[in-house]
Amino acid sequence: MKKIINVLPGLITCIIIAFIGMAFGRFFPSLGSGLFAILIGILVGNLKFGSNPMLRPGIKFSESNLLYYSIILLGATLTFNSLFNIGLTGISFILIQMAGTIAFVIWLGKYLSFGEDFRLLMASGNAVCGSSAIASTAPAINAKTSDMAVSITIVNLLGTVMMILLPVITSTIFHNNVLPSSALIGGTLQSVGQVVASGSIVGEAVKDQAEIFKISRIIFLALVVFVLKRIKMANQEVQEATKGKFNIRSIVPWYVAGFLLLCLINSIVLFPTSITHPTKVFGNYLEITALAGIGMSVNIKDLTQHGWKLSAYAGGIGLFQIIFALILIFMLL
Repeated sequence: MKKIINVLPGLITCIIIAFIGMAFGRFFPSLGSGLFAILIGILVGNLKFGSNPMLRPGIKFSESNLLYYSIILLGATLTFNSLFNIGLTGISFILIQMAGTIAFVIWLGKYLSFGEDFRLLMASGNAVCGSSAIASTAPAINAKTSDMAVSITIVNLLGTVMMILLPVITSTIFHNNVLPSSALIGGTLQSVGQVVASGSIVGEAVKDQAEIFKISRIIFLALVVFVLKRIKMANQEVQEATKGKFNIRSIVPWYVAGFLLLCLINSIVLFPTSITHPTKVFGNYLEITALAGIGMSVNIKDLTQHGWKLSAYAGGIGLFQIIFALILIFMLL
């Protein structure tokens, strides 16, 4: 009971920030409620009220436990059947695009002298599904909350810019042809909301097909977390001490295993909408509350000390994703 009481002040604060973020998100849907929640969280967390030690237990609970639960629930809204809808060439496009993005993001981040954890989080967020992918990867590689918050903010802002640019590119290069247009939008944009918004500008058919490409990327979330965790372990000087402990529990976080299990069950029995819709809504609430907690744990100096390098990093990633996707589309689709 005492533990619950200790958690309540910080948890309630995060919930309030989350609801404010969702209110802003309704007015600016292209930016997303999560981005507003994390930005408001950063603002509140750097005020005298936000630094009150009484809030710490609830903030910690929000940024960790609620995050894990939201990732698990995400699995109940997806099925592996999405992979069949885009075919073998579509799957090949997605896998090569994701692998290329991860490799480039890690390389460019190293060139710009960013820390390894931040590079891995940026790789995950841009390759898969933005905030959810970063949230899934961070605990697996023991990343700092500040790295997590900065990467989520940058990835969301980059996605917003690309969301506006891609319809112009698809109309210019593909003349809004459905398959290549949807592959470019669904294969590069960071969040589902951005894919829907960008695809809708082009047309209903492009939006629907782009969502399938996007969901197919999310299906590979567990694989990406596994790969990035192995990269982190391979680069650690203490790797020798972990030899002999290679097992499923050590390489696949429990929340990722839960995500995969629910996704597998949903693929077999196909949960009805009466289950998937409220699950999606509740999971989204949990994620936004968690993002508010993450924001409250960040020192605002962490966001400002690498301003120009962060801009160059984001710009380089976006440019690479678009060019690489265009090359793959012309080669494979």
